[in-house]
Amino acid sequence: MAFPPAVVAAGGGASCKPGAEPRSIVIKIRRRLPDFARSVNLKYVKLGLLSAGFPMPPSPSWVVMLALAAAAAYGLFDVAALYAVDLVGCAAWLCAAALLVAVWYARRPRPVYLVEFACYKPDGDEHEISKDGFLEMTESTGFFNGEAVAFQTKITRRSGLGDRTYLPPGIQARPPRLSMAEARAEAEAVMFGCLDKLFAATGVDPSRDVGILIVNCSLFNPTPSLASMVVNRYRMREDVKSFNLGGMGCSAGLIAVDLARDLLQANAGALAVVVSTENITLNWYFGNDRSMLLSNCIFRMGGAAALLSSRGGDARRAKYRLLHTVRTHKGAADGCFGSVYQREDERGRVGVSLARELMAVAGDALKTNITTLGPLVLPLAEQLKFLRSLVLRRVLRRGARRPYIPDFRRAFEHFCVHAGGRAVLEEVQRSLGLGDGDMEASKCALHRFGNTSSSSLWYELAYAEAKGRVRRGHRVWQIGFGSGFKCNSAVWRALRDVPPVSSGAGDGEEERRRVIVIVAIIRLFEKDQLTLRNQFGFHQNHVYTVSENLQTGEKAQFESCRGHFFDGIVVNLFGKKTITIGTSKRLAVIVESLTTSI
Repeated sequence: MAFPPAVVAAGGGASCKPGAEPRSIVIKIRRRLPDFARSVNLKYVKLGLLSAGFPMPPSPSWVVMLALAAAAAYGLFDVAALYAVDLVGCAAWLCAAALLVAVWYARRPRPVYLVEFACYKPDGDEHEISKDGFLEMTESTGFFNGEAVAFQTKITRRSGLGDRTYLPPGIQARPPRLSMAEARAEAEAVMFGCLDKLFAATGVDPSRDVGILIVNCSLFNPTPSLASMVVNRYRMREDVKSFNLGGMGCSAGLIAVDLARDLLQANAGALAVVVSTENITLNWYFGNDRSMLLSNCIFRMGGAAALLSSRGGDARRAKYRLLHTVRTHKGAADGCFGSVYQREDERGRVGVSLARELMAVAGDALKTNITTLGPLVLPLAEQLKFLRSLVLRRVLRRGARRPYIPDFRRAFEHFCVHAGGRAVLEEVQRSLGLGDGDMEASKCALHRFGNTSSSSLWYELAYAEAKGRVRRGHRVWQIGFGSGFKCNSAVWRALRDVPPVSSGAGDGEEERRRVIVIVAIIRLFEKDQLTLRNQFGFHQNHVYTVSENLQTGEKAQFESCRGHFFDGIVVNLFGKKTITIGTSKRLAVIVESLTTSI
């Protein structure tokens, strides 16, 4: 098979092809993203600001301003000069100005609305698998040696996934049922499950109303396509514009949204359906290459469907309006192109290999993407602060001064970062300076459903809706990463308050998740507190799972974000439920129980 160009390791070693076995089999999955504040590529921030420019008044305002300027220049405010005015000429100029305004209004892009979306969720405990069940399944297959099993155990314990994720029946069967029929059955269950929910919630007749269909799935592309399967199932009309996006990675969902926006603006009055999913059955890796085993530990079954419209009448019932989409593709660089690569191992088993440079590649793509997005969304004050920092560094040569990194929390109320893994989420949080509350939706979606590829962004938005946190005017930032290497962003504005229970979040039935949030750590002993934070990964406002409902006087077991398990006793402290940790019971943590509907 053809390999991409050579990739040079970060340590300056000899170059190697992504298809070849690396010298070191240790995957530095916790490698930090580049420090944006010390990056030498801050010129891209300047280019992004200059390309977007400062906010300009709308065209009608400029017409009025020019008319007033002309009036002042020619003395039209002078009563004596009014008799010399050519009324016919003035009328012609006014008509021309009105025509220009009308042309501008007619040619402006049509707004695109997100009417509704729905996420796949199996009925009951169907397809559900715990972490212990996954590890037992992995060991019982007989395909993995001891080192591979130990590696998957280590990654699974630290992945951030919970005990209620989903795997298709073909993978859980013994022996595994790996066939096209099983893969199609998985695709049908996921796609039709979320589409049925979407059409029921919106009242849309797919055989009559849907004019655009876009399906994205990276690794499973049968013939007929997945899009054709949807057309056949719902008997869609013959002139439907269908697209099937394959091989575009976990950011393909936002690529599909961007494509749908362009098609809706070119086809007035149409409805577009976007289906984002990934197929697990035929893409499970049964080898011992560590660079390929990571996907087994974090990828899980899932999918989502969204209904978009450019019809003005849908603005009243739509949830969100699409404001911006920004796409970044780093495929021109060899290292970026080969960072996520599907290949065979030395025994011919196919899998997806993740390069050791993946975190650095993702950081570079994210940096380029946000420098383009920043001028479009940041308040003017934030842009002026950056320009001031840029002038001090570049013009006045104050190189020791740290550049100002904009605060994106002033531009967005909700952040939906692709749930690629716990380490990825933590590094994005650190690099962008986000708080624990900003990352709650992403971490909870990862914990509940795992890495569901491109659909993870919709699970995160569903979580925010289920908690009743989305209000009219709120802005949502969706960030997706994918092979290639790509980083894509979509910005939405909420058009109305979204009720806590919605069709996108689940089936409408609340279920209690055994989750707690650490609100404050009581400083009883500083040494114990530092040990708790630094060694075991405890932080304020982080989400942890517990083995049972919190009741005063009962024992509770919970897990930190680094995979450590602790036993504690629930007590009352200052009127709040509190867990005391450790045998000494000297360190207290104030917690709150959460309820969600996803």
